[in-house]
Amino acid sequence: MITPAAIDAQAARSQGFALHAEQRLIEAEAVFAAASAAHPADPGLAFGLAQTRYELGYPAADLFARVRQLAPDNLDVARNHALALMSEGHVAAARALLEPMLAQRPDWLDGHKALATLGWTSGNQQGFADHLGLACRAQPDNPALWLAWFRNLAQAREWQAAYEVLDEAERHLGATLALLVSRLFLATESGDAALAEVLLDATAAIKGDVTSLCRIRHALRQGDGRRAEAEALPLTASRSASLYWPYLSLAWRLLGDERADWLDRPGQLIRQSEAGWCPAELAELAEVLRGLHAMAQPYIEQSVRGGTQTDRSVLLRHEPVLQRIKTRLLELLRDYVDGLPATDPNHPLLGAPRGELLIEGSWSVRLARQGYNVPHTHAMGWLSTAFYVALPSADQLGPAPAGHIAFGQPPAELGLPLEPYCTIAPTLGRLAIFPSTMWHSTVPFDDGERLVIAFDIRRPRR
Repeated sequence: MITPAAIDAQAARSQGFALHAEQRLIEAEAVFAAASAAHPADPGLAFGLAQTRYELGYPAADLFARVRQLAPDNLDVARNHALALMSEGHVAAARALLEPMLAQRPDWLDGHKALATLGWTSGNQQGFADHLGLACRAQPDNPALWLAWFRNLAQAREWQAAYEVLDEAERHLGATLALLVSRLFLATESGDAALAEVLLDATAAIKGDVTSLCRIRHALRQGDGRRAEAEALPLTASRSASLYWPYLSLAWRLLGDERADWLDRPGQLIRQSEAGWCPAELAELAEVLRGLHAMAQPYIEQSVRGGTQTDRSVLLRHEPVLQRIKTRLLELLRDYVDGLPATDPNHPLLGAPRGELLIEGSWSVRLARQGYNVPHTHAMGWLSTAFYVALPSADQLGPAPAGHIAFGQPPAELGLPLEPYCTIAPTLGRLAIFPSTMWHSTVPFDDGERLVIAFDIRRPRR
């Protein structure tokens, strides 16, 4: 039977999630708080309140604990409870939550991901994924567990251990396509060129982003721009196009092809703007951001070296200073977009509509002495940014381009003879804006603290 209370609860959920989609989390929180107070036994409303509070940056672990009382078998609630505990600095409590649940449910992949993240970011980089080994041996016929263990080791560049996992997995599962593709990834990324060639032939008929990226990256390592272009160019018309444009840029530059200038346009599409914030405003912002850098190490998949990166979207948080800077930064992005060159339907940046600007994700990076970001791109974004909040003194930075953001430098492991197009010097209150397909990195600096906010703008829909 559908009761009026159930109808009210469903309306609250619908309104709250619609507001979520519009990034109006404060209003969503109010909706969930009122509805949850009216229907305290409804786990969906309690979860909505806990999640919005968490995303707004409020303490939410106690709220998730309450949801778990209402829905003790809901694994998503348990995972998010653990993440909230981690964000509030209760690492031991998060571990105490996850480990016994994983002992009972060794196939709980999200729980394994959370526990591996906890281990890595808290500084336990030796054995951070051992729990996945226990799960694999408890359920040896579960391919998803073996692949999860492999991926964690491969991300950590523990090549030999990753090979051993694949060997063990194959003894239980047989020679599957997924394990073959995983071997291809290992061969190409660990630099075993001879084995990579053999496996590239063996996987020639397998289509997918992993195999295509392996083929492209291997070709570039061999200095074969033509082979990389042949694989990447057709895929720029696919749904995964944002993965391939950056590599196509490298292939064209390696070949001396003028289309690289058409794509990257460093003189036009890399810009800087000044926010106009005074030192006191930037100091207030810096103090809030420092409080969010609670991890001992950056997340394993991130580009940060010698520093940390925050977890949730910082520009969705409740602190007034973050809301003020979000408004100002979006104004600067609007000016950038309004000043772009003419529409080019074939271009990944210039071919998109230029209407509403929505933030795809936002984070803060805090680098310390000799810290840097390795060259990377942002596959989920359309435009990307870096806003300088706190910086070392000139004496601490070291000689230019120390501490600069560099554009166009390829990943070092590809071994390509390509120099950066340009750099932007770090200046307090400055915003760097560039296409998300542009390779970018941070040059190491001598000493001090380099604190930034970075965010992506979502690719507009047609």
